[in-house]
Amino acid sequence: MKNFIRNLSPFNNRTDMPAAMLVAKKMLMFIICYWAGLLLAEGAVIGTMFACGKNFMQGEMFSDSVMDLLKYYGMIVILGWSVLCWKLIEKRKLSEMGVTRHIGAWFIGAFIGAGLLTVCVAAITLTGSIRFDGMFSNLNITMILLMLGGFVIQGAAEEFLCRGLVLCSLKDKVPLSVAVGASTLAFIYPHWSTLREFEPQYVFSGLLGLVVISCVFSFITLRTKSIWAACGLHSIWNFCLCCVLGLNLSGSEGASTTLINIRSVGENLLNGGTYGIESSIIADIVIAAAAVLLWKVYIKNKTERQA
Repeated sequence: MKNFIRNLSPFNNRTDMPAAMLVAKKMLMFIICYWAGLLLAEGAVIGTMFACGKNFMQGEMFSDSVMDLLKYYGMIVILGWSVLCWKLIEKRKLSEMGVTRHIGAWFIGAFIGAGLLTVCVAAITLTGSIRFDGMFSNLNITMILLMLGGFVIQGAAEEFLCRGLVLCSLKDKVPLSVAVGASTLAFIYPHWSTLREFEPQYVFSGLLGLVVISCVFSFITLRTKSIWAACGLHSIWNFCLCCVLGLNLSGSEGASTTLINIRSVGENLLNGGTYGIESSIIADIVIAAAAVLLWKVYIKNKTERQA
C-alpha cells in the first residue's frame, strides 16, 4: 500500500509504474496544480482590488472589462506555478516541457488560429446563423490591446498545464494516443463546469469541440516540438473570437469593445447558441478536419526523419 501511494503521489518524479497509474499520477498533478494556481491567482486579484481601494466583501468592484483584465492577467500565476511544478517536482528541463527557444512558433500558431477561426465563422455565416453588421467606429484601442495581452497569458497558462504538464510528461512514457487523450481530459476539466449548464445538444457539440481543438493543440505541439505554437493558436483564437468579433467565448459574453459587429441569429447547433461557436457543429467539423491534417503532417514528418 505504501508503494502504491508513493507511486501515485504527484509530489515525486517516479515513472517506473504501469501506464494507467502514471496517467492517473499526472492527472492528479494537473488537478492540484490547476486548483492551487487558481486559488493563488484569485488571491492576487483580490489583493490588487484591496490595493486599489476596492472591498469586494462590500460589493465594491471594478467595471466588467477591468475585472476581465484582472482575471486574465492573474493567470500568469497559474503559468508560473506550472513551471515551478515541472522544475521542482518533475525535475526536468523546460525544453522537455516544450518551452524552447523557438518562440517564433507562437506566431505560426497565431496565424493558424486566426485562419481556423475565419473559416469557421465564414462557414457558419453562409448558413445565415451569424450576421455581419459592419465595423464599430467607437473603439477603445487601449482596452483591446490590454485584452490581447491578457489572452496571451490566459492561452499560455492553459497550454502549459494541459500540453506541458500532461502531454509532454507522458508522450515518451505511454502510447501517444493515451498521452493525447489525457491532455484532452485535462483540457475539458476547467471548461466542464460552464458547459454542463447548457442544454444537452450544446453539451454534446461543445464536448466534441473541446476534444477536436485539444487534439489540434496537441498535434501542433508534437509537430513543432514546442509549446509556443499551441499557445499562439489558443490565445489568438480566444482573442479574435471575443475582442475582434465580439462573439461568446465558452459560454461567456464577448468583450464590450470589439472591432467587428457580428451577432448570432437565433440559437441552434449551427452557431452554438449562447455558448458560442465553440459549440457549433460546423466549427466542430472544420476543427476536426484541421486536427486530421495536422496529425497527417506530424506522421509524415516523423516517417521522413526515421527513413
